[in-house]
Formats: sequence, structure tokens, C-alpha cells
Amino acid sequence: MIMESFVVRVIPNSKEQRLFREGNAIKAYVKAKPEHGKANQELIKLLSEFFDVNKREIRIVRGEKSRKKVIQISSYESNHNQN
Repeated sequence: MIMESFVVRVIPNSKEQRLFREGNAIKAYVKAKPEHGKANQELIKLLSEFFDVNKREIRIVRGEKSRKKVIQISSYESNHNQN
């Protein structure tokens, strides 16, 4: 199984949801407030749509209660290298 990890800076309680690259990290704007894990759930959904992977393959490795998170996607390359 191949694992891909990267840093995501989350901006909760935004007017719109979007992702974009900022240096070596990804910046994610999510509409949910950072309460009861709602922003984390929305982030995982947004990342799964962006990377075209199942939500179960995305895991927050560090920073569950922080805006700066380390995200890990399992089998990322196997889903994207099928040409």
C-alpha cells in the first residue's frame, strides 16, 4: 500500500469551499465551524473529491484540533497512475 502525506492549512467558517496550493502545503477553505469535528469531516470530503479517492483512504495524522494538519492518503498513487 502506498501512502502520501502532506500539510493542509484549514480556514474554517468560510463563505465558500475551495482548495489551492500554497508553497509546499495546501490551503483549504471549508464552510463548517471548527466544532465537534465538523470542519475536519468537511475537509476530508473536500479532499476526497479533489483527489478522487474514497473518504476512508484519507486520515488526519496530526492536528485534529489545529488549523495546520498533516493528512495521509493511502493508495494515492495506485489510483492516479492507471493510464
